[in-house]
Amino acid sequence: MPPPHTLAAGRLGGMSIAFLAIAAVTPLSVVAMVVPLAYADGGPLALPLLFLGLGLLLLVFATGYVAMSRRMPHAGALYCFIARGLGRPLGIGAAWLALLAYTALQAGLYALAGAAVEPPAAVPWWAVALGCWAVVALCGLLRVTVTARLLLVLVPAEAAVILGYSLADVTQPAGGRLTWAAWDPANLSGLPRPALGILLVLVALAFAGFETTAAYAEEARGPRRAIARATYLSIVVLAVLFAAASWAMTVATGPDRIGAEAGARGPELMFDLAAARLAPWAVTLGRVVLVAGLLAAMIALHQTVSRYLFALGRERVLPPGLGRTGLRTSAPGAASLTQTVVVGLVIGGGALAGADPATAARVLGVGGGLCVLLLLIGASLAALMYLNRHPNGEGVATRLLAPGLSTVALGALAYLAFADLPALLGVPDRVVLPAVAGGTVLLGVVYGLVLRGAAPVTYASIGLGGAAVVVTPSVAVVRPVPRQRQPGAHRPERVNREELTG
Repeated sequence: MPPPHTLAAGRLGGMSIAFLAIAAVTPLSVVAMVVPLAYADGGPLALPLLFLGLGLLLLVFATGYVAMSRRMPHAGALYCFIARGLGRPLGIGAAWLALLAYTALQAGLYALAGAAVEPPAAVPWWAVALGCWAVVALCGLLRVTVTARLLLVLVPAEAAVILGYSLADVTQPAGGRLTWAAWDPANLSGLPRPALGILLVLVALAFAGFETTAAYAEEARGPRRAIARATYLSIVVLAVLFAAASWAMTVATGPDRIGAEAGARGPELMFDLAAARLAPWAVTLGRVVLVAGLLAAMIALHQTVSRYLFALGRERVLPPGLGRTGLRTSAPGAASLTQTVVVGLVIGGGALAGADPATAARVLGVGGGLCVLLLLIGASLAALMYLNRHPNGEGVATRLLAPGLSTVALGALAYLAFADLPALLGVPDRVVLPAVAGGTVLLGVVYGLVLRGAAPVTYASIGLGGAAVVVTPSVAVVRPVPRQRQPGAHRPERVNREELTG
C-alpha cells in the first residue's frame, strides 16, 4: 500500500499514459468537427501537410518538455515546470491558467455531447451532460488503472472509426480516381494571411491535451522513459490520424469540392461520406463511438485537473485538504470531488441561462485551447531557462535549440490566434478572452507574491512536490559595542596639559 496521501507510484505504463493523453484530445471529434471547419474557412487542400507540420513542431517542443519531466516528475506538470524555470509567482499564475483551461475544455465537451445527442434522443442537452457528469464523477474516485483500462477500449475504437471511414473514402474516390493533391505544398501559396493564420491555429488547437502526459509522472512505471514514450507516441499517432483523415475527405469529395461540401455539411460531412460508402450500422456505430470518445475526453481531462488540484493542495498553495488521496485507491478524491462540483455548477448555470450548447462548445473549446497554447509557450520558455541554468548532461539541441525554436514558433501561433480571435470564436468580441486569461495569470502572480511575504515556507515549497522544506534560522552576528571616548582622548597631550594647568 502506498504511503498515505500520495499518488500510487508504478501503476501506469507508457501506453496507458499515451491513451489518457490521446483521449483528452478527442481525435474523432477533431476529425468530425475541426477538419470540416478548417476546410470551410480556408479550403486549402494542403491541410494534411499542416497537421504533419504542427506534429513536427510539437515533437520539437516535447524535447524540452520531456527533459523537464525527467528532472521533476510532478502531478502539476506545467505549474511545476514554469515555477522552477520562470519563478514561483509565474508558476502559480500558470497553475491558475491550467485549471481554467482544462475546466473550460471539459465543460465544452459536456456541451458538445449534449448537442450531439439532443436531436436524435429528443432530450435536453443538459440532461445528457449531467449523465456524463455522473459517470466522470465516479471514475474520478476509482483507481487510475480502472480509468486507463476503460480508455484502452475507447481510444482504439475512435482510431478504428477514423481509419475505417478514411479507408472507405480512399477506396471509393470521387470520380473513381485517387487524387494526391492534398499533399502538394503549392496549395498553400497565395492563401491570404488571415486565412492561413486561422488554419494554423485550428490545427494547433486540435492537438490540445497531448501535454497532459507529464501529469501522470508520479504514477508511471519508470517515469523517465514512460513519459517520453507516451508524449512522443501521442503526438505521432494524432498527427498521422488527422493527416490521413483530412486527406481521405478530399479524395471522397474531390479536391475541387471539399471546401463547398465542408461548408454545406459541417460536422455531418464525415458521416455523410461514410453513409454513401458503408452500411447504415457502420454510420450508427461511428456516432456512438463519437459520444463515447467525448466521454473518454471528459474523464481524461477530469483526471488532469484533479492532479493539478492535488499538487496545489499538497504544497499548501490551495487548502491542504485537496492534497489528500484515498487510502485504498490512492486517487485524489478531495480534488476530484471539487472538480466535479465546479463542472456541475457550470452545467447548471448553462442550463438555467438557456445557453446554446453548440455555441458554448465552440467558445469554451477554442478558449480552453488557446489557454493551453499559452501554457505551452510558458513551459517551453521555462525549459529554455532552467535547463541552461542547471545543465545535467543535456545536449545543446535539448536545452537550447529545441526550446528556443518551439518558444518562437508557438509564440507566433499565439499571435495569429489572438489577431484572428473573432473568426475563431464565431463572435465579434476580441477582448473578453485575452482579459480573462491575462487576469487569471495576474491573480496567480499576485497571490504568489502575497505568499512570499505571508507564508515563506509555503512559498519555498512551490514546485517541489511536497518535499520537506528546511528553514534554517540565520545566525545573529555579534558586533562589539564601541567604547565611548572622552573629548580629546585621541590627543593625550591635550589631556595632560589640562591636568597640569589645572
